[in-house]
Amino acid sequence: MSSLNPSAEPENVSRDPDEAPQFVLPLVVRIEKAAPPARTDALETAARAVLTLLADEHALGEGPWAQAVRDWQDARIRKVVRRARGAEWRRAEALPGITVTGKATEVRVYPPVPLDGWPKDLARLQVSGTDLDDPEPPPAPDRAEPVLWLSPDLDMSAGKAMAQAGHGAQLAWWALSDARREEWRDAHFPLAVRTATPADWPTLTTSGLPVVRDAGFTEIAPGSCTVVADHPALRGAPQAR
Repeated sequence: MSSLNPSAEPENVSRDPDEAPQFVLPLVVRIEKAAPPARTDALETAARAVLTLLADEHALGEGPWAQAVRDWQDARIRKVVRRARGAEWRRAEALPGITVTGKATEVRVYPPVPLDGWPKDLARLQVSGTDLDDPEPPPAPDRAEPVLWLSPDLDMSAGKAMAQAGHGAQLAWWALSDARREEWRDAHFPLAVRTATPADWPTLTTSGLPVVRDAGFTEIAPGSCTVVADHPALRGAPQAR
């Protein structure tokens, strides 16, 4: 089995990520008019899709996606979520990638592509229109499993929040040891995405857990803290690099 390290955080951390060629990780969420997914399920499925790609044999070692993943991680870690339904979804499914299924959500993740080099069947999909709701408030998360805490201060579309949840999951993945990554992968990446309370958010962002700070390309101001990745293995422990 290939080591999980090839998808770890890039070692050349002193390099300005803006100077590297820019890549993006495409994600497509299936949103049928008659049965749109619940928001929290979509966020959790997107986060697991990112992890699934990072741990997949295609993205590791000499796999066919490995160089694209390395190029992507050497620049700014950008993810874009688009929506599809009907024939659009069938065309999207035909492209090389991985479909991850949640409770009632399907998200397909693809190997990274150049920022201006999207496959035409993905480029034509819409970014807008990913506004989703939860029919009922999600239950309290199981703190024995990883929780991706969303900022209570930011109003993000579901598509934006899906990308941010994916960022948070990726930061947690980078921070874990190989053994912990393998455990998480073998358990099929259990996790929850929840919005933190205003009272808890300051403590979470200063806890030493991985924090996503948005680059500010869309929707929110640059430097905004969007997600804290609360993995049990990272609580109160130095983060692995």
